[in-house]
Amino acid sequence: MPVWSWASRVFERQSGHLFPWVPVALGAGVGLWLQLPFEPGVASHGAAAAAVLVGAAMFRRAGGVGTRAVAAAVALVAAGFLLAGVRAHVVAAPVLGHRYHGAVEGRIVAIDRSWSDRVRLTLDEVRLDGIAPERTPARVRIALHGAGHSVLPVPGMRVKTTAYLAPPSPPVEPGGFDFRRDAWFRGIGAVGYTRVPVLRAAGGRNLPVSRLRHAIAQEIRAALPGATGGLAAAVAVGDRAGIERSVADRLRAANLSHLLAISGLHMGLLVGLAFGVVRFVLALVPSISLRLDTRRVAAGVALVIAAAYLVLSGANVATERAFIMAAIALIAIMLGRRALTLTAVAVAATAILALWPESLTSPGFQMSFAATVGLVACFEALRDRLLAVPRLLRPAVTLAVASVAAGLATAPIAAAHFNQIPRFGLLANLAAVPAMGTLVMPGAFLAAVLAPLGGEDVGLWLMGLGIRWILWVAEFVAALPRPTVPVPMPPPQVLPLVAVGGLILVLWQGRARVAGAVLLAIALGLWVRVERPPVLISADGRLAGVLGAEGRVISARRGNGFAAEGWLRHDGDGAGQAEAAARPGAVPGRGTA
Repeated sequence: MPVWSWASRVFERQSGHLFPWVPVALGAGVGLWLQLPFEPGVASHGAAAAAVLVGAAMFRRAGGVGTRAVAAAVALVAAGFLLAGVRAHVVAAPVLGHRYHGAVEGRIVAIDRSWSDRVRLTLDEVRLDGIAPERTPARVRIALHGAGHSVLPVPGMRVKTTAYLAPPSPPVEPGGFDFRRDAWFRGIGAVGYTRVPVLRAAGGRNLPVSRLRHAIAQEIRAALPGATGGLAAAVAVGDRAGIERSVADRLRAANLSHLLAISGLHMGLLVGLAFGVVRFVLALVPSISLRLDTRRVAAGVALVIAAAYLVLSGANVATERAFIMAAIALIAIMLGRRALTLTAVAVAATAILALWPESLTSPGFQMSFAATVGLVACFEALRDRLLAVPRLLRPAVTLAVASVAAGLATAPIAAAHFNQIPRFGLLANLAAVPAMGTLVMPGAFLAAVLAPLGGEDVGLWLMGLGIRWILWVAEFVAALPRPTVPVPMPPPQVLPLVAVGGLILVLWQGRARVAGAVLLAIALGLWVRVERPPVLISADGRLAGVLGAEGRVISARRGNGFAAEGWLRHDGDGAGQAEAAARPGAVPGRGTA
């Protein structure tokens, strides 16, 4: 077959540099499954399984590197398709099929904040009046809109209330974020709110780790009141319930919202700190340092600390991804290998896609791996030049290079998902990230070490210094004129083209890597020429948005705010709902006056 032969010759020239493409092929199969407008049936999954077997057989029998690479690519794409289908069926749980108003009882498994800035509870072991157990959702999520709740929600507590529930919402527009699919993979079968107090119910089983996390977060917020404690709790144990939307918006405008989620930055700083402290302590004991390889011992201790941080932080997908990366780097040190390479990044990405294939479309997955690939590729290319920088200037230069590399790698992804480009994001990160590494994470580490002795206040004080600085930077930047530039939602082809183009530039060997720049240019062209839908209507039919001469005109000043905000944001329009409803062309009526 001419195509097969040509592909074999192409891959033959990439011999020795093909492994980083494994997660790319796997992700292509996952993406194909997720983007289909229908759920594939048994025949489709059977065909994928057959393709995996055929590809694997050809891989074993083929002689040349190129032929084996093509066979592996076929098998991996089919495996990704199959993994996504299997995962969707493994997490399958009942979904509420209608609106419900009545008694809700369940055990609290998570506490966070909703889009409307309300405290929100996720419940499992759910009971709904009049609905059979086999039709009851495994989990429901309820925002607390009422005031004066009689109990303080704690993970593991069984509660009851009267709530309004509905099936998870569809995307606010075609091609938008699919909330139903996200809820499906989280096992959430109904969402809603309550306006009455939440009461404690009998029963409930302890969730020791979740309760410990909650208790630590409460202690941190008590020691560091306000936004400082909210951000400190998010960094220490992944509890973001204390972060108000206004604070999150300022951090996002300054391109500092990545500091909220426990990810590669936090895990890397903690692991690096633990590794350095253990090596320093061991170096003080000659009888140990002269007999043992302290690097390997320190790596082993740091791995244990990273695992504890993973468990204590709630083990969400972003943190698990960061832990896998850190674990690979530490194990490499223990084995005497290079700690961070593109091969290590590929192993981590493959593991994440195999365990949670749905994470492929999440901003966290895309941005963290884009940043990591960009950093590794940049420092591999500039290693000799950075070593030539004077020692005193090297930390500052390294930080600047890292910020630029990670910023460039993640900029198109962030703009596509959040529809804005922070104008001063690079400067904000250069000012704020050093505080995370020199004050916040060392303070958290010190607080954890001293807590058994009752001296955690010292570490929390240090954390508070760094966090107050970060919040000040965010507030200063967000208050500047036009801190962000709104951009429209790109066509669905843009992000895949950006991903493939960027990976070709970084991973491909030879002059053909210029094809990556061509794909990036095509993606930019499609994005610039994007045409937004002229008419949008909310899922319940109560709100409409029509493009006019001055932007989209919304049919009501309030109501369905989530849909209205989503439409305007996807248009690249910085206006609010009330402003859009007052534009020329609005039809006076209910909610517009």
